[in-house]
Amino acid sequence: MEQQRLFLILLLGMISVLMYFEWQKDYGPQPVAAITSQTGQTDLSGLPTPTTQVGSTDESGMPIPQTSTDSTQANQSVQQQIVNATTQSKGKLITIESDVLRVKIDTQGGGVQLVDLLKYPVSIEEKDTPFRLMDISPQRNFNAQHGFFISNNDSKLKSITPTSKTVYNARQDTYSLDGDELVVDLDWTNQEGITFTKRFKFTRGSYSIEVSHQIKNLSSVTWTGHSFVRLERVPPESNNGLAMLPTYTGPVFYSPEKKYDKIDFDEIDDSLEPNQKGTLDAINMEFAGGWIAMIEHYFVGAFIPPKDDVYRYFTHKPSRSGNKYWIGMMSTAKTVNPGETLTTNLQLYVGPKIQKDLEVLAPGLELSVDYGWLTVISKPLFWLLDFIHGFVGNWGWAIILLTLTIKLVFYKLSETSYKSMARMKKLAPRMKQISDRYADDRQRKGQAIMEMYKKEKVNPMGGCLPILVQIPVFIALYYVLLESVELRQAPWIFWFQDLSIKDPYFVLPVLMGASMLFQQKLNPPPPDPMQAKMMMMLPFVFTVLFLFFPSGLVLYWVVNNVLSIAQQWYITRIVMDEGKKAKS
Repeated sequence: MEQQRLFLILLLGMISVLMYFEWQKDYGPQPVAAITSQTGQTDLSGLPTPTTQVGSTDESGMPIPQTSTDSTQANQSVQQQIVNATTQSKGKLITIESDVLRVKIDTQGGGVQLVDLLKYPVSIEEKDTPFRLMDISPQRNFNAQHGFFISNNDSKLKSITPTSKTVYNARQDTYSLDGDELVVDLDWTNQEGITFTKRFKFTRGSYSIEVSHQIKNLSSVTWTGHSFVRLERVPPESNNGLAMLPTYTGPVFYSPEKKYDKIDFDEIDDSLEPNQKGTLDAINMEFAGGWIAMIEHYFVGAFIPPKDDVYRYFTHKPSRSGNKYWIGMMSTAKTVNPGETLTTNLQLYVGPKIQKDLEVLAPGLELSVDYGWLTVISKPLFWLLDFIHGFVGNWGWAIILLTLTIKLVFYKLSETSYKSMARMKKLAPRMKQISDRYADDRQRKGQAIMEMYKKEKVNPMGGCLPILVQIPVFIALYYVLLESVELRQAPWIFWFQDLSIKDPYFVLPVLMGASMLFQQKLNPPPPDPMQAKMMMMLPFVFTVLFLFFPSGLVLYWVVNNVLSIAQQWYITRIVMDEGKKAKS
């Protein structure tokens, strides 16, 4: 019975892990309540518009408020002025390459259209092809946009403010990092003499790009408006080959109040239909000390403002029939008087989810390494795994040593469990006699077994409690091995050249199943024949389940099982010897 409970608990734990993400989709945190205006409506950027109705978007993709009267005529007038102020020629893609990034920026609008991670190949078979984090292909369409926005109906200001159609001037078509830093400027000057500059600063060895918005006003006109940034993405068609191990892909944000929070694509869809309060966005909040991101397995794109700057955070779907989604931030209104210059700065991080790098950039950014509800356990486990790796220099051996360390920490708990199982095994023949004697009287059989437990001073639950205590650690380590980008394409030995993918020859899953089967032999079989047959099936079920798991995860389970077998065999021998000595 104890062995049955042990494996059923482990099976339940694994199934719980696999079902966790699906549970989050349906029953996870609901959308953050939006801050609504007096009329209870918001515009398409997620910003309140107390005296307007929701309108269309302008050339930057940001909203154009519509007044309740003569809105169409006024809107057409504003649109025409924007078109007149915009260069009609198409832009071009400029290429910027550092030692770790290849970035393509469109001079039309100045958005980041493509990002290649030069140190992260697509696969071990395609080592010369870098992983593409951002591009504007229909299948992926993950890009970063930023610009300037006029929130009121001042047609004059709108006509002299650049939009997503504005073609900026770039001094070169290609840029390459030669020293420690590289600065790339995109400029546009309107007819009034106001120069808008988008500046990108790249640093050697860094996946963080400093993005600056500069407005230099040499005109006689006072400019008042906002700067904005947003990340655009379409939902993934697949889960990076991890259909059995789903990982979250989508928008996340951080606020001092909510901390780390996920707003998935379905929540944004749901928020499009106004509720009783008229809310149109999944989030619509204003605060300092936050950031926005689009995350996926192993990688993240994030905009990080200075911690003291106040921004309004929003999500949106620009077309209800489309599949593009936004998460963005808009600055508070800025005024640039004649003769003044205004500069706003942010960080755009586009790279791997390396925790020690992310936690330096912004509070909570390391939480994009999504360990789920057991983060408080997973983070120390990863720290220990990384610490061990620092000595051995191999992630496979680090996993083995970490597993050994965990077994040593829980040795006493396991000892209690295995001693209880050993005593239960000694009682197995007597339990069978009782089962045969009271085969037709289940109540009397149960009473007889409990009397035997009491007489022999055996606790039938003694083997379960230690296992229950350890299960959160097992699941937390599962998250660590699944989410850590450090294991991506990390070799171990022989044919194990990537611990983040399945064992190509299925050796580890077979060894794992064999170890489970052998471990069963060390424990008393359940008295019920049907239960015994079910227990015999578990190793085969787990073997099939683990065939497609990342080899790093399976390695952990194999080592854990082998160590458990050794410990259980040793403790069982001690218990048996104690029994023989007592008889003699």
